[in-house]
Amino acid sequence: MRNTAKITTAVLAAGALTLGLSACGSDKGSGSDASAPLKVAATPTPQGEILTYIKDNLAKKAGLELEVKEFTDYVTPNTAVQQGEVDANYFQHQPYLDDFNKKNGTDIVAVPNATVHLEPLGVYSQGVKKLTDLKKGATVALPNDTTNEARALKLLEANGLIELKAGVGYEATPKDIASNPKNLQFKELEAAQLPRSLSDVDAAVINGNYALEADLSPAKNALVAESPKDNPYGNFLAVKKGNEDDPRVEKLAKLLTSPEVKKFIEDKYDGAVVAAF
Repeated sequence: MRNTAKITTAVLAAGALTLGLSACGSDKGSGSDASAPLKVAATPTPQGEILTYIKDNLAKKAGLELEVKEFTDYVTPNTAVQQGEVDANYFQHQPYLDDFNKKNGTDIVAVPNATVHLEPLGVYSQGVKKLTDLKKGATVALPNDTTNEARALKLLEANGLIELKAGVGYEATPKDIASNPKNLQFKELEAAQLPRSLSDVDAAVINGNYALEADLSPAKNALVAESPKDNPYGNFLAVKKGNEDDPRVEKLAKLLTSPEVKKFIEDKYDGAVVAAF
């Protein structure tokens, strides 16, 4: 039913640097023909599922032809937008996009009023039932992209496992830990690999979408999870700068923040994904 492009992480890793370097100078655009399909890159869960719900139930009535392309990493959806291979993407939060643009010289922006949902980051373990049961020297896996690693460390700090240096922001790494009473060891992995790492580590801090794909619920299975209150990590629709007013993008933004999508999120994810509008 979906028109998707499944891309494996292994293949993406080989091409990510090339894509990133070429993204800076690319002037290629995908056009804004109002009658053409809107191509949107997304990670499969929940973004791809939400887009597919819109495609199957809401898009036709709104006069929108939607094409969903799924990717399993956090790099290619942005390079694809920058190079004009897709028109928009839906997979990221603002701290990640800010960091990506800074490091890659890209000019991707959030679409106004199109923040859709939050996926609470959670700590999972196959060996302990509460964080205080982690033994000294335990190994904790973290996402290795800059903003999500900092986010993971802040979650551990908020729950008393570590203390970060004063003033550390969204670029914190294990080197910024000021106090580590349990002498925890940290293993930095690509976010998509974290659920598979659970059998090899004592605990892992896993992004909500990858937890869902592994049948892990932040609401039910996480030892601790982020609070949605005052959380800067809402996921939104994004485009290359200058394409915010594409009428197809505006239509999708309205559908993504519609009452129908809010109900879909509430019914399907049972608190593992939270509507942000």
